[in-house]
Amino acid sequence: MKIKVLIADDNSFIREGMKIILTTYEEFDVVETVNDGLEAVDYCKNHDVDVALLDVRMPNMNGVEATKLLTEQTKTKPLIITTFDDDEYILDAIKNGAKGYLLKNNDPERIREAIKSVFNGNTVMQDVVLEKIKSNLTENKPESKINTSLFTDRELDIMAQIAKGLSNKEISKQLYISEGTIANYITSILGKTGLSHRTQIAIYFLTGRVNG
Repeated sequence: MKIKVLIADDNSFIREGMKIILTTYEEFDVVETVNDGLEAVDYCKNHDVDVALLDVRMPNMNGVEATKLLTEQTKTKPLIITTFDDDEYILDAIKNGAKGYLLKNNDPERIREAIKSVFNGNTVMQDVVLEKIKSNLTENKPESKINTSLFTDRELDIMAQIAKGLSNKEISKQLYISEGTIANYITSILGKTGLSHRTQIAIYFLTGRVNG
């Protein structure tokens, strides 16, 4: 069964170029290409679409607004692919339910894998996107949007460090506990949230949204 993909971009050159690239992969079926977010939402409400590739800046309705409506009104999974890495768009797209955020300068194989990953229920965030999120954090402990009562103080400490982009080794030095103990805490956090990897933990800690 092929993954049904919609491409929304107001630049016809990019839109059609993306379609040509994706149709070279046998696992994809590009069911439609549209000019803006409004057309994307209308199409997905009336047709079976697995993943919608959305540009951010489009007329009539941008990709961030379309992401919210797609998440609320359809089963289509929104994946933002854009040339813009503005902080405001990244955070808004994630809060609105985007399952991924990539820049268009990625090679086709990276985009291919991202679409497949999103289709399979995962969240895909490019490193530069996480860097943008981290740049918004306070110098010390990031402000969290989550229900802290679900977690122990140590789990919250570890989640805060993950949200800063620290590795287990770096967290070990910060909190003076072993990497093995940190791994156990992460397993516990994943179990409580239903998330599957540390990138999702960072997004969840910062936005309060279990997205993936």
